[in-house]
Amino acid sequence: MSPTKKPRILVVANQKGGVGKTTTAINLGTALAAIGEPTLVIDIDPQGNASTGLGLHRQDRKLTTYEVLMGEARLAEAIVPTRIPGLSLVPATVDLSGAELELADLPRRNFILKDALAEYSAHGSNGVGDFSYILIDCPPSLTLLTLNAMAAADAVLVPLQCEFFALEGLSQLLKTIELVREKLNPTLEMQGIVLTMFDKRNKLSDQVAADVRETLGDKVYATMIPRNVRISEAPSHGVPALVYDLRCPGSQAYIKLAGELIQRERLRVAA
Repeated sequence: MSPTKKPRILVVANQKGGVGKTTTAINLGTALAAIGEPTLVIDIDPQGNASTGLGLHRQDRKLTTYEVLMGEARLAEAIVPTRIPGLSLVPATVDLSGAELELADLPRRNFILKDALAEYSAHGSNGVGDFSYILIDCPPSLTLLTLNAMAAADAVLVPLQCEFFALEGLSQLLKTIELVREKLNPTLEMQGIVLTMFDKRNKLSDQVAADVRETLGDKVYATMIPRNVRISEAPSHGVPALVYDLRCPGSQAYIKLAGELIQRERLRVAA
């Protein structure tokens, strides 16, 4: 079970799109649930790709993060089970795209998700023991939605594509995290960086991986997620890659990543 008494809240974020952010949220959540760590995925991206990738059709998304942020529903009411045992979801729809304007004038506009999670921890169906981990899948941009996620989180998990502009985008994200730490959430940590879409046949992938490790050291996970067609196919079937093809290299990498994440969290608690 969880290495801590309350859920560890991790934001899966990168301001750059197409880096495997939602894929990581879905498959890491699935892997954590599969090894006995009950996990909640909160989809706070108006595209709702995490919801689709976990098999929840748009017509079945009755209560979503939009209703939670607008105060129309409690977080506990918006949580739905997925077909994966131990993995639950708060879905999203395109309605979220209008939430920014609707929330802009509220005095605690940056802390609405944090307040909803605090209320859930205090009054949820089974209290704070429901989940070991909460993963928040963010939009690929710095918006009020992303700020809400970072203000509510314990740490940030960054998927980073092994491509030429990776380090440039990462420096921008690190500045954002530092700004959030200064203004909104002084305890926010960098949990780790996951190298995604790694192609061992491509020398550039090796060079990017080496550069990132040289720059950020042990913040970079040893596990790298390979470029894998089965991972790309899985969302169209409404299932995580681990369900679509457990034996493919991408699925096996996410299982290793989940184990490495849990080990990091245990070391953090012991420190």
